[in-house]
Amino acid sequence: MTDISRRCADMQASPIRKLVPLANAAKARGTSVYHLNIGQPDIPTPPGYWNALKDSLPNVLAYGPSQGLPVLREAISSYYSRSGITIDTDEIIITTGGSEAVYFAFMTTCDHGDEVICFEPFYTNYNGFATMAGVKLVPVTSRCENGFHLPEALEIESRITDRTRAILICSPNNPTGTVLSPEELQTLSSIVQKHNLYLLSDEVYRDFVFDGGTHLSTLQLPEIEDRVIVMDSISKRFSSCGARLGNMISRNKNIMDAALKLGQARLCPPTLAQYGAARIYHNLDANYYSDVMTTYQNRRDVLIEELSGVDGVFFLKPEGAFYATIQLPVKDADRFASWMLTDFQLEGETTMVAPAAGFYATPGLGLDQIRIAFVLSEEKMRKALEILKEGLKVYRD
Repeated sequence: MTDISRRCADMQASPIRKLVPLANAAKARGTSVYHLNIGQPDIPTPPGYWNALKDSLPNVLAYGPSQGLPVLREAISSYYSRSGITIDTDEIIITTGGSEAVYFAFMTTCDHGDEVICFEPFYTNYNGFATMAGVKLVPVTSRCENGFHLPEALEIESRITDRTRAILICSPNNPTGTVLSPEELQTLSSIVQKHNLYLLSDEVYRDFVFDGGTHLSTLQLPEIEDRVIVMDSISKRFSSCGARLGNMISRNKNIMDAALKLGQARLCPPTLAQYGAARIYHNLDANYYSDVMTTYQNRRDVLIEELSGVDGVFFLKPEGAFYATIQLPVKDADRFASWMLTDFQLEGETTMVAPAAGFYATPGLGLDQIRIAFVLSEEKMRKALEILKEGLKVYRD
């Protein structure tokens, strides 16, 4: 039998999903599982999405434009204008989820073997997209002790080589909940200018910033406006992960022309879903965004209340998104997360978390950390965290 491609052999299995067989086995034994391992919101998708789908049913579900339907690109442009950011519709391309936007960003800025600097821990699927694009991710480590904020500029610049083409960031961050400050973004802007790089910015969680904070988009850095590529998605904003709709934004015409070629090669993003997305972008008022943000902040506060002061547990307050990367008093969080599914239950229930080592590129880092997604109701969050704490009391490495 012939071997599979080196590309697929090298691709990392998802640390978010790899324990699913253990969770399924636990459920088959009659154990209920609280899923804190995956960023799947439980907030209902806005009804306007479903109404728009029904109102837009065509006689033939035809191909759409490769860059996305004009009605959706206009709606996204309006969404950004409400934040004081001017984006023309020809500076937006609709993608098949935010995932394709990241892949397009790699493909338009890098040749095979080129390098992109990123800050670990990072969204694990960046690994897969980089492998698909033939790009090498070069990690710069951020640390739990300072809330996973950026290291000094000199440390970042020390990773730059003649193959470096871009710096990749995610703010608010998955998996840490960190929101980069204006000062940190200015540091990155200076590095990008100095070394003639692109800044690839994953801003999927831009609407979820807590404690009265605000999100500064990289689109608001005029000195590097032609070097910024933003990747976004409706998956978390509108609790519509299954729609598989995202977008890529750049004011660099050459980048957008290149991205359109990639879009033409895959023909078009999901046509029907775009009508639903356009409707809710246009029709949801500011209360929707503030209400959802408050919901996640309250769940974040439950996390802090339940885990702060637990012996051996360390984390700083997540500033946005709906994730926290947490240090545990265990040697191997992968083994602990598996044990919670195979050997532990409390009154017929257990909790599933994501081991954090898979969010690092540097071997040996994150072994004692987990990522928690606070995407369950406050009541369920309390129960899930109570089970986690009880598991920590009896677990032995």
